Amino acid sequence: MAAEIISTGGGNGPGATEVEVDAADVLADTEVRDLPVPADMHGWRIDKALATLVPELSRSYLQQLMAEGAVSLDGRLAAKPSARLVAGGRLRVELRPTQQAMAFVAQSMALDIVYEDEDLMVICKPVGLVVHPAAGNWTGTLLNGLLAHHPGAASLPRAGIVHRLDKDTSGLMLVGKSRRAVDGLVRAIAAREVQREYLAIGHGRWRRDELCEVDQPVGRDPANRLRMAVLRQDSTAGKPARTTFRVMDTVDQACLVACKLHTGRTHQIRVHMAWLGHPLVGDALYGGRVAWGMQRQALHAARLRLSHPVSGAELGFSSAVPADFRAALDAAGLRYNEGDL
Repeated sequence: MAAEIISTGGGNGPGATEVEVDAADVLADTEVRDLPVPADMHGWRIDKALATLVPELSRSYLQQLMAEGAVSLDGRLAAKPSARLVAGGRLRVELRPTQQAMAFVAQSMALDIVYEDEDLMVICKPVGLVVHPAAGNWTGTLLNGLLAHHPGAASLPRAGIVHRLDKDTSGLMLVGKSRRAVDGLVRAIAAREVQREYLAIGHGRWRRDELCEVDQPVGRDPANRLRMAVLRQDSTAGKPARTTFRVMDTVDQACLVACKLHTGRTHQIRVHMAWLGHPLVGDALYGGRVAWGMQRQALHAARLRLSHPVSGAELGFSSAVPADFRAALDAAGLRYNEGDL
């Protein structure tokens, strides 16, 4: 079957992985420090001095502690970061756990585990579950559940999470349970060796060829920092992004499309579908509308294929669409059988 190619010619070779592994600085308990102001800090701003005297915390976070009343100078509340110090003075700082540190706690939750061995987990993420703690969602995330599920998660970057799904996207996710598995999964994703296929319901009758490949760079939308967008090929802000779309059924008002990711940019399928003129049903951020009872973006991670990161065994997994997705398909008059993907 010939595929329609829609490309700006951007390369998609193995580059930086979509996974950025970082370590959290953790303060387990509140700690109070009394800090005499040395002579060489006379006249310094308080926040600058604190950043030097408490190097394990960022200057911005120390400013946050000041705003919360956790810093005093010579017994008086010090809430103004720009206030100047006098040599011989005494700073008192209450070092409280950062939100990030408090986020990395175990919380028991029911996980829909599709596959598990000593190195690898495949889970089916439900709609509404946030994958990783972030502003506004510091607890109750998949990461918290993984920390409770197995003790080894605490020693792994992001508790073994190597790729993400949006809060309102359902479906299959890979999780490493050992460092060798995490490293292997990161390499495989970076080398495009993990096959990920999604199901999407888009607005409007499908207007492209049955098989359509979109090779368009994706980056932060310069007009709206909350969104991503297809950017010009010569834009330094865009990263190569390639998706193959295959229409499975279409009616006048909607289309059911199988989406194969070749790269893993933020919101990639949502952005490419909107760029094609078929924003996802329920995806208000990219021009979609609530329809056929679908209140969130109509996107489901339905299939994974990969080589086991440790044993090398070939693995394949599939996930049935959730109830709201199936109801939307039926209401829109779109046909889908689980074996069609």
